[in-house]
Amino acid sequence: MATDTNQTINEGLHAAQGAGEQIGAQMRAAGEQMRASGERMAAAGSELGMRLLDQAEENTRQAFAAMRAAAQAKDVGEVLRIQADFLREQGSRAVDQARQIGELITNYGRDAMDKIGKK
Repeated sequence: MATDTNQTINEGLHAAQGAGEQIGAQMRAAGEQMRASGERMAAAGSELGMRLLDQAEENTRQAFAAMRAAAQAKDVGEVLRIQADFLREQGSRAVDQARQIGELITNYGRDAMDKIGKK
């Protein structure tokens, strides 16, 4: 009877140890996935930030070019034409820039969902 009890205890301990190892492995895998996800988020955030800085730089460069042109204008009509051209071009630039940012965010979201789906 004592042998049966010892055997049962040993089997229970062995099963608990196996379950603990399995849970540990699952926790390590989850930790790795979280770390990788954090790295992807940081990279996407960095890329997004750099893209926004590039866009702001281009917008500023174009605004200063328009101001220089307006300062050198011969008459009010030329100033108005320069302003209208700048506003039209800036509107087109803004639409294109919004599309670029939207694509970055969409691609990041798609990548994140793909990683979740592959679990």
